[in-house]
Amino acid sequence: MLAEECKALLDALNKVAACYRHLVLTIGGTSDSQNLREELKKTRRKAQELAVANRNKLTGTLKDTSLSKDEKAEFERLWVIFSTCMDILETDMRRALELGQEFPLNLPKKHLIQTGMSGGTSGVAARAMSVQNMKYDAEHNIDVVDLKDLENEINQVGEMMYEMEMKVSVPQWTVEAKQNPGAELKLATGAEVSSPGTISMEERKTICDLSKILAIVVFSAVLLIAVVLAVCVVKLS
Repeated sequence: MLAEECKALLDALNKVAACYRHLVLTIGGTSDSQNLREELKKTRRKAQELAVANRNKLTGTLKDTSLSKDEKAEFERLWVIFSTCMDILETDMRRALELGQEFPLNLPKKHLIQTGMSGGTSGVAARAMSVQNMKYDAEHNIDVVDLKDLENEINQVGEMMYEMEMKVSVPQWTVEAKQNPGAELKLATGAEVSSPGTISMEERKTICDLSKILAIVVFSAVLLIAVVLAVCVVKLS
């Protein structure tokens, strides 16, 4: 039961961190706006709240000496996933800080980047916050004020990661994965194959073989006709 709770918290953090990365990539682009900066702030704060919850849950669990060997291995695996997610979140926060400094909203220094993306980002932020519609109430200078907060929060995340390593020592190279590399991609492919209206790999192979046979027959027929015509021309001449 405890492992399922940790997995649920970790899944929530991964979802919010992924949404935050998507939003960061739009800074300085044609979708950049005051609303985007507020979405970034709320999504980032949500990710940090989930990070603290994950840290507290996993730290307390891994300190429990009554865990069995299998249970400890499972929680260490979750800890490594959590640490990796935090590394990615910190990297994206630093990227957001750099892009925010390069592309201020009220005093633009550079032209917006034509990324090819268009439309709003409220849907992504709403998924991260688990709400249907985003509400915006930030001041017009949020891009300036939030950069200072973001810089402080980056330092806080770095300190939290350092404290995590001091409290729980789980070397990543000692943790074994439960799946082979790319296993989730194979599962996704299998799901597509089993869904209605899709063609299995065997059926695709059969179709390809039939196509090859047909191509060989057509090529042989054309070659035979060419040889016959050449013989006829020689005899007539």
